[in-house]
Parts: sequence; structure tokens; C-alpha cells
Amino acid sequence: MTVLSYDFMQRAIVAAVLVGLTAPAVGVFLVQRRMALMGDGIGHVALTGVALGFLLGTAPVLTAVVVAIAGAVVIELVRQTGRTSGDVALSLLFYGGIAGGVLLIGLSEDGTNANLLAYLFGSLTSVSPGDLGVIAALCGLVLVVVTALGRELFAVSYDEEHARVAGLPVRTLNLLIAVLAAVTVTVAMRVVGLLLVSALMVVPVATAQQVVRGFRSTVLVALGVGVGSALTGVVGSFYADTAPGALIVVVALGSFALAGTTGAVRRSRGRSAAGRGTA
Repeated sequence: MTVLSYDFMQRAIVAAVLVGLTAPAVGVFLVQRRMALMGDGIGHVALTGVALGFLLGTAPVLTAVVVAIAGAVVIELVRQTGRTSGDVALSLLFYGGIAGGVLLIGLSEDGTNANLLAYLFGSLTSVSPGDLGVIAALCGLVLVVVTALGRELFAVSYDEEHARVAGLPVRTLNLLIAVLAAVTVTVAMRVVGLLLVSALMVVPVATAQQVVRGFRSTVLVALGVGVGSALTGVVGSFYADTAPGALIVVVALGSFALAGTTGAVRRSRGRSAAGRGTA
């Protein structure tokens, strides 16, 4: 029996590929803004949404999306006022999200440890056809927005002042990035889990930056690393009987280490060649 012989693995692979594309596509803007940990902060807030879903007896994914978007928007507005720095705003997101999640899950009768762990660390093999439909729809929406507004989102991430002078709606675009990040986190939580989702948003981008230059090249390589890590992690976890989310992140980190080593060797050779040329 091969990995594709099982329906649940077919759904897991499709979900992993979708998230492997979406997470780096949004993560590139967070890395450019030096807010790489924003995914972690939103993940903590999404935990409050999951716990709220258990408490109200509704679908935890839906409440997580709503709460994560609300939290991301609030933090972005706080950051834009200039009275609170980005790292302090993220700290508020971290602490408030985890505290709210723990409090609500304690009040819920359905929020068992097993249910909560599935959202904290991912549960790819339990993705239902309905879950896959939601993941596909939300990932498709995020990718369409990023494709349509990629230049504008990069401009505001690279230099807000220049984007403002160019006439771009900076505040709206910043809020859009926050919303895209929130949706991506809640979609990816079924694949890698809320505690690991930020890694899939950041590590492929950091890997791409080790080997290429330029926004378009970075995005393309990051998407390749994200999809490759997701596929390798899912298939590898099937045969090794390990947690898919953790293996996906480990593979991504391995790619970063390999890219870093390759980049260092290339730079060393370039300096040596330059030295011989001037001798």
C-alpha cells in the first residue's frame, strides 16, 4: 500500500501543499517588515478562538478565524499609533492570546487535552473533506489577494514613508497584511499547529534570502521550499509514524541550514576569486 492509497493521506497532502504555498507567500511581507514573530502572536490569539469555539459548541476553526483577525487588526492599529513599538505590541498579542485560551479552555466541557493538542501541534491525518474545502477556499483567497496586490504590499512592507509619498493607502495595506496573516495562521493550524505555524511562514523566506536576491526570486524560492517541506514532512511522517507538523518544520529548518552553508561557501569562493584578481 502506498501513501496515496489512503483517502486521509490524499487530503493531508493536498492540505499541506496549499498551506506550503500560502504561508511563505504571506510570510515574505512579515519578514520584510521585521515582524517575523507576528505569526506566533496571532497563533496565540487563535488559541483563544479555538477555546471559544469549544466553549460555545461551534466550529473552532471559524471562531479562530474571527478572533485571530480581530486580534491582528487591533495590534496593527496599536502599532500604527506610534505609542507602542512592534515588539511590545507582539508581546501583548502573545500574553493576551495564551491567557485567554487557557482561561476559556478551562471553562469548556468539550475542550479535552486531545482536542486542544490537535490544534496546538496539528492533525493532518484528521482533515475531513469539509476541512479541506475550507482550507482550499481560504488559501485560494489569500493567494489571489497576494498575487493581485503583491507590488503594493511589498512597497508598504519595504518602506512605509516612500509608499505613503507614492500615494498608496498605507494603513489599509498594513491592515490587509495583518488580516492575511491571521487567515493563514488559522488555516495552517490543522497542518503544522498553532505553536509551529510561524516557522512555515518565516523559515522558507529566510532560506530563500540565503540563495537569491530580489523580491520575485525570493517569493518563488520560498514557495518552493514551503511546498517541498510540506510534502516531505507529510510523506515522511506516514512512513516514520511521526507528527507531520513537527517533521515539516524540521525539514524546512534543514533546508535553511543547507542554504546557509551553500551561501557561505559561495561567498567564500567569491572573495577568494576577487583576491586572486587583485593580486
